[in-house]
Amino acid sequence: MASSTESGTLAPTPDEFRDLGYRAVDIIADYFESIDDLPVFPGKAQTEIEAVFEEPLPETGEDPASILEEWPTRVLPNATHVGSPRYFGYVMGSGTAMGVVADALAASINMNAGGWKPAPAATEIERQTISWIAEMIGYPTDCGGQFTSGGTMANLTAILTGLRAKAGYDTKRSGLQSADQSFTLYMSDHEGHSSIYRVAEILGLGSDAVRLVPSHDDFTMDVDALAEQLDEDVSNGDTPLCVVAQVGSVNVGAIDPLDEIATVCAERDIWFHADGACGALGAILPEKRPQYAGLERADSVTLDPHKWLYIPYDCGCVLVRDHSLLADAFEMHASYLEGTMRTPYEGLDYYEVGPQMSRGFRALKVWMSLKHYGVEGYRTLLSQNVHCTEHLDARVRDADDFVALHEPNLYLYSFQYAPPDLQALAADSPQARDAVDTYLDELNQRIADEIQLTGTAFVMTTSIHGRTVLRFSICSHRTTTDDIDRTFEALRDIGEQVDSSLRQTLDRHV
Repeated sequence: MASSTESGTLAPTPDEFRDLGYRAVDIIADYFESIDDLPVFPGKAQTEIEAVFEEPLPETGEDPASILEEWPTRVLPNATHVGSPRYFGYVMGSGTAMGVVADALAASINMNAGGWKPAPAATEIERQTISWIAEMIGYPTDCGGQFTSGGTMANLTAILTGLRAKAGYDTKRSGLQSADQSFTLYMSDHEGHSSIYRVAEILGLGSDAVRLVPSHDDFTMDVDALAEQLDEDVSNGDTPLCVVAQVGSVNVGAIDPLDEIATVCAERDIWFHADGACGALGAILPEKRPQYAGLERADSVTLDPHKWLYIPYDCGCVLVRDHSLLADAFEMHASYLEGTMRTPYEGLDYYEVGPQMSRGFRALKVWMSLKHYGVEGYRTLLSQNVHCTEHLDARVRDADDFVALHEPNLYLYSFQYAPPDLQALAADSPQARDAVDTYLDELNQRIADEIQLTGTAFVMTTSIHGRTVLRFSICSHRTTTDDIDRTFEALRDIGEQVDSSLRQTLDRHV
């Protein structure tokens, strides 16, 4: 048999590829075996990691086996281990083993899931998997939908579909320039997601089109205030387009009153979008299901399998109740994409119902992971995350040097490190309160920065009512209460150390 070089393909022979594959699987298996013990964050400056990968453009090819060895020697030592049980940053799932296999298989066949003919199996697997996800969360299974790169693109797809459906004229042809209308979007003032601003900017509505609705003390939207704001904006000449409800908000896991919001939107013919990127999948938990009442009434729902289904990046998802509206929003024609006569050998073209023409086979890793775990398996894993969150809340409430800021819900939890003497000082002296708050802002930020550098855990901060606080996203199928306890004690130790060295800066101001 001719070598790959002699045949002109430059690809490894089947036997050479098998050797590469066996070595790659060994590397991945070894990684999974050691992931609990790895430093979660490399703790190196950007310039140091940049230098590792500085090299000239390869003019001639290299041996594939030697290239593969750069993964364990150069890439892994400079990676953040998102799959670690103590990775609590952003909102990032831990990655399923079947998802890793699925991505390799999908890449091997290289189907473009934008059209049916180049990807018949991929298209039908995606259709089936979208139906499964809808069924899981109690949404109509005859909805339209697709997988996207993530929550932002899913929100963009949903809200653009709403704009096309509710604008009152053909925005596909004439855009937003042909009508003297000011379209507005609505979300809660504290927990509304930043991606909605980006969507408004991309759509040409502008970030000023996003209106913030007051929230209750539990961070859920005040629906009475929403109704008043909608009616007032209409009287001022605006055109309310869409209300975005949070279904598991990014800082505290809040779920807006979906049924009430659905009624307000239905009465006014406004698109109702449920942003469930973080939390919609919690609907599979029987004990949480009552919070999701009304989700089935949403015109569109988004959720991220790469968050709470633990699917490897990237994988978002959008569902639209009336599937025909996706075609109305995205249908296109190009002669090279379609024949002149219909045949039995064609089907749904996803480029006709979404923004992408070229699409990877994202559905495979969701399909395979769902088949592997089953809904019951996922219930067990999601319940484990919820339990870890409740355990963290109990640790915070039992401690005198931490402050609980909200009731735990789902897997997103924010809290504050605050030495007890400073809590007492702020309570007893209104004059000192501002200085203490400013000091605690810096203290909590330094704690988060420091624990990242230790490699023990990856924790970040967020803002709750204008204050800098610690935030956990417990979104790994590997996390246990032992991981919560280990990280909690590390935060306390670091807090005491940083407070000891930093306290003199506060003493000068109180």
